[in-house]
Amino acid sequence: MPQLPERRKASSTASKAPVEDETQRKTRIQTKNRRMRYLELHPEYFEQPSLELADPLLYDRTIRRFLTPHERELDRRSKGYSGVLEANLIRSEAKLAALRNPDPNSPTVYTRAADGSITGVEQDVDDRPRDRQQGWEKWRDVMGLRFVGGRDEEFEYAGVDGSEEFDDRAEVERERLDEYLEGEEERFVGDGPRPVGETGVQDF
Repeated sequence: MPQLPERRKASSTASKAPVEDETQRKTRIQTKNRRMRYLELHPEYFEQPSLELADPLLYDRTIRRFLTPHERELDRRSKGYSGVLEANLIRSEAKLAALRNPDPNSPTVYTRAADGSITGVEQDVDDRPRDRQQGWEKWRDVMGLRFVGGRDEEFEYAGVDGSEEFDDRAEVERERLDEYLEGEEERFVGDGPRPVGETGVQDF
């Protein structure tokens, strides 16, 4: 009987994810907190016209569908002819791509209506925005996660990530106090037992 070739074992080092040390963990958390704080101080980030192009399908379902005719007219005027043309083109291409190549993992299904238009509907009823407020909250949640994750390629993150202006002062002070107390405890343990009196504390 012919002998089967040995299956090559996968390298254990290649499959292991890099281990995050304490310094890297603190830096990652600090960066995330600073970006979240930036969004709290600059809510206008979610209203910039260019953000629509980052996810035109999401914008169409959460923001654009709830605009009144008057608001759509104001939106067209603010963007100008070229801006409206660009947004419409990108949105149409994204809808066609979603229709032709549906993503099985996507919560949204795109179908073509009798009039030829393409619309998307969330499969989960609870995930569908029912009004302007819910649509806005959905837009902020998704775009906020995108921003905090560093996926806005047009944004200069260095000015936020490296600035103490966006630190939570109370949290920073708590961390400094915790580090100080930990250092004090380590020194006490290293110096041996502390003499105590009858009350359980050092008497003078």
